[in-house]
Amino acid sequence: MHAITHALSIAGSMTWEITWALILGFALSAVVQAVVRKSTIVRLLGDDRPRTLTLAAGLGAASSSCSYAAVALARSLFRKGANFTAAMAFEIASTNLVVELGVILALLMGWQFTAAEFVGGPIMIVVLAVLFRIFLRDTLLRQAREQAEHGLAGSMEGHAAMDMSVQRQGSFARRLFSREGFTSVAHVFAMEWAAILKDLVIGLLIAGAIAAWVPDSFWRTFFFDGHPLASKLWGPLVGPLVAIASFVCSIGNVPLAVVLWKGGISFGGVAAFIFADLLILPILNIYRKYYGARMTLFLLGTFYAAMVTAGYIVEFAFGGLGLIPDQADATIPMEGVTWNYTTWLNIAFLLLAAALLVRFWRTGGMEMLRMMGGAPDTDHSGHDGEHTGQDADHGQRASGHSKHQAPGGTDGHNEHHH
Repeated sequence: MHAITHALSIAGSMTWEITWALILGFALSAVVQAVVRKSTIVRLLGDDRPRTLTLAAGLGAASSSCSYAAVALARSLFRKGANFTAAMAFEIASTNLVVELGVILALLMGWQFTAAEFVGGPIMIVVLAVLFRIFLRDTLLRQAREQAEHGLAGSMEGHAAMDMSVQRQGSFARRLFSREGFTSVAHVFAMEWAAILKDLVIGLLIAGAIAAWVPDSFWRTFFFDGHPLASKLWGPLVGPLVAIASFVCSIGNVPLAVVLWKGGISFGGVAAFIFADLLILPILNIYRKYYGARMTLFLLGTFYAAMVTAGYIVEFAFGGLGLIPDQADATIPMEGVTWNYTTWLNIAFLLLAAALLVRFWRTGGMEMLRMMGGAPDTDHSGHDGEHTGQDADHGQRASGHSKHQAPGGTDGHNEHHH
C-alpha cells in the first residue's frame, strides 16, 4: 500500500503542477480552431511544396494536441483532397508543436526542452518530406488512398470529422467574441479535453509508478549514463522505441519523459521520445486500418528515421551551444498542493475551464461528445461526423438553409446547434 500511495502521490503532484498550463493551452487552441475552417485548411494543403508544408505545420500547431485526433484528422484532410505529405506534416505539428506541450515541457523540464521540440519538429517534417519524395511510390499512395476511402472508423474519428468553426463573417475579434464564437470555443475546448484525458491520466499514472518503483540505477545502466558519447548515440535510437512500448501518447508522455531524463536518457533521446507519440502500437494499428499494412510499415520506417535524425540534430546542436541543462538539476514534482503561484494559477484557470464547460453543457455538447469516439467520416447530409454541420460542402445541403448554423448560432429556434 505504501508503494501504491507513493506512486499515486507523485502522479497527483505532477497533475497539480501542469493543470493550469493544460487549460491555457487548450483554451488557446480552441480559440484558433473556432475561427479557422477545415475547408480552408484542405484548400491550402494541396501539394508538398516547402511553402505548403510550412503552412501545414502552422495550421497543425494551432490544432488538436491529441495524437488519436490528429491521426484521424490527417486522414480526413487526405480524403478531402489534401496532399498526403502535407497531411502528415499537419499531423506531426498538431501533436509536437502545440502551445500546451511547450508550456508543460518548460514547467516540468526547462525551457531548453520546449526549444528542442520547436526546433526538432520542423526538422522532422523536412526529413519526412525528403524521404517521401525519394521513397514514396505512386502505387503505394494510390493503395493508401483507396484504403482511406473505405471509411474504417478509428479512435477519435468522429472528433476529426467535426468542424466547429464560426461561420459568420467579420474580423477575428468580432467572430471570436460573438455568442457563436463563445459556444464554438467551449465546444472545441471540451472535446479536446475528452480526446486527451485518458492518455493524460494513463501517462501520469505510468510516470508515477516508474518514478516510485524503478530504481535510477536501472535507467542509468540502460541509457549508458557515464559514457557521454555512447549515451548521445543511444538516446535518439532508443527513445522512440520506449515510446512505442509505453502506449502513452500526446501530452501524456511528458511526465514519463521527466522520469526518463532524470534516469539518464540523453537530451536528444528525450526529444525523440516525445516525437514518437505518433508511433505507439494503437496508432500503428489505426494506420493499418486507414492506409493498409504496406503504408503502415512505410510510415513506421520513415517516421522513425525522421525522429531519430531530429533527435541527433537537437542533441549535437544544443550541446554545441551549451544549452543542455544538467540532469542532476532534474526534479520530479512531489510537493502536492501548496500556496504558491501554481495554486493561484490553477484556481484562475479552473474557473475559466468551468465557464467553458458550463457553456458546452448548455448548448448540447453532451450529444456531440457521445458521437465523438466512433462516428465514421461519411457524407450523410446534416447528420454525419461533422455534427455541427459547418463544412461548406455539407452546409450547402442543409434543407431549408444555405448553410448550417455555427454552434450557438441563432437559427430562429434556439442556441442548440443541432
